Amino acid sequence: MFDGYDSCSEDTSSSSSSEESEEEVAPLPSSLPIIKNNGQVYTYPDGKSGMATCEMCGMVGVRDAFYSKTKRFCSVSCSRSYSSNSKKASILARLQGKPPTKKAKVLQKQPLVAKLAAYAQYQATLQNQAKTKAAVSLESFSWGNYINSNSFIAAPVTCFKHAPMGTCWGDISENVRVEVPNTDCSLPTKVFWIAGIIKLAGYNALLRYEGFENDSGLDFWCNICGSDIHPVGWCAASGKPLVPPRTIQHKYTNWKAFLVKRLTGAKTLPPDFSQKVSESMQYPFKPCMRVEVVDKRHLCRTRVAVVESVIGGRLRLVYEESEDRTDDFWCHMHSPLIHHIGWSRSIGHRFKRSDITKKQDGHFDTPPHLFAKVKEVDQSGEWFKEGMKLEAIDPLNLSTICVATIRKVLADGFLMIGIDGSEAADGSDWFCYHATSPSIFPVGFCEINMIELTPPRGYTKLPFKWFDYLRETGSIAAPVKLFNKDVPNHGFRVGMKLEAVDLMEPRLICVATVTRIIHRLLRIHFDGWEEEYDQWVDCESPDLYPVGWCQLTGYQLQPPASQSSRESQSASSKQKKKAKSQQYKGHKKSGSPRGVYIHFLIVNQLGSQWSSTENSIPVRADACLLCIMLKGAVCHKRQTFH
Repeated sequence: MFDGYDSCSEDTSSSSSSEESEEEVAPLPSSLPIIKNNGQVYTYPDGKSGMATCEMCGMVGVRDAFYSKTKRFCSVSCSRSYSSNSKKASILARLQGKPPTKKAKVLQKQPLVAKLAAYAQYQATLQNQAKTKAAVSLESFSWGNYINSNSFIAAPVTCFKHAPMGTCWGDISENVRVEVPNTDCSLPTKVFWIAGIIKLAGYNALLRYEGFENDSGLDFWCNICGSDIHPVGWCAASGKPLVPPRTIQHKYTNWKAFLVKRLTGAKTLPPDFSQKVSESMQYPFKPCMRVEVVDKRHLCRTRVAVVESVIGGRLRLVYEESEDRTDDFWCHMHSPLIHHIGWSRSIGHRFKRSDITKKQDGHFDTPPHLFAKVKEVDQSGEWFKEGMKLEAIDPLNLSTICVATIRKVLADGFLMIGIDGSEAADGSDWFCYHATSPSIFPVGFCEINMIELTPPRGYTKLPFKWFDYLRETGSIAAPVKLFNKDVPNHGFRVGMKLEAVDLMEPRLICVATVTRIIHRLLRIHFDGWEEEYDQWVDCESPDLYPVGWCQLTGYQLQPPASQSSRESQSASSKQKKKAKSQQYKGHKKSGSPRGVYIHFLIVNQLGSQWSSTENSIPVRADACLLCIMLKGAVCHKRQTFH
């Protein structure tokens, strides 16, 4: 049973990603080149005449429309990216016109003129630093250290039914014994020893080798679903040696008797645990499958996209008309934002027809049964009607619940919703929810649950009163009985840690905390960031994951903001609190373009996830030259969607 007592100092800890480096970018000089375009001359404004330049992406725009008190950034996205620990790599990548490594990509965020000017400056910067290139490394983050040093509690894996092992986690808990590699020995081959779970944090467990008793000197964190974690008895069945750690090898003379005594009556992993882990990480969606997915430039319609890759059940979708395959969209395979081909036509939803007349070689339609099912509803009796009022999470500002109106009733229980006071004249910013969505609420929901309701933009009779508003607008409230009132026993508690998709940048998954629970609605806070970045998310959202999910699937986890960022955000927050009585949360002040940030747009039926844009207001205007050149993207000159 034991083949030696000396240690092999082999490192058996797992790592989700290796350190990466990018070229360091020197600060941009104040004077930027003049760019000629179609006979017109442009240059960067100096910021003294009501204009500003984004320090992150180089976008030029009206100063009042910029984000934050200092007006240094054009959007929340740029502010967050600038403050992140990979700031320089992000700046370099954006100037090159490509997404930073393992970071979310912002499509057409800056106008063409700004792109040209920034790229010209980038070329000059490269020449100046050719001999002094420096690497920018991503700061490592350890969930174990983070949990230990702050005594945090992580949400259990059983809270996430869509995640691997979410439905078959079983009785894995503290004191369960496992066989793991023994790193405290000097043998030339890998050997194992038995350890007990001291603490669980999602998939991660704090382990202590048997024999150390109350000594925590060699405690270590590992992912229970990792390939080197086995149930007790695996070594005997596999012919692997069990060797006690060198630190305690002389503590007992009869290790076999010691183990028999310690393991009698103890629990271990199921014999087929590794097989279940493998099976739970098999995903039915495959590359080259075609789906209908929300058009991120116009949230009121869908488009055809093709599955490019699948990571942990998350799909990278590339719009079918994207020639260079960079126009992509990230979401989970259970997302309510994707549907089978033909879904839009079947329910009367808007759909952007593809210019491609036939399927490309190897592409095929995804079978309809693979998509998330919605609850069947009876629309024959009393039902939602156009013009009815309700409360809904704003897809363009996920931290707010707003006054909203049903704009169109579709088939199969789907509804098109618009946020009062913030809608485009052509309905291009309506968004689709299913009637059973847990993200739409009856009139009075916020008041009953002590949530701040965001009134319509420009509404002056504050504090907002639903009774007065319904009378003034000649509207009626949607019947309470039509809303979803199911509240599952989800298991979340306030203060629990998890990994959550940042729906402002849906490629990013961040360290997050549950800060409030209202029935099935969770308030998700991103650690290190202000509350204005928080998101209301359904408890069954596929955009929430257990601690350790990124490591298990090989996805890049975004750590909390740095201390300096937190102090800066805190100071800004105090300023906002002083002015709280003069303003309401949600939309920017008058004149701000709601369409400044267009990476994601949408809310859809089951309410478990949204994607979002910057939360200001679109101003309708005729198309301009830049808009035409950007082929229909957000026009920052006219500040509108076209």
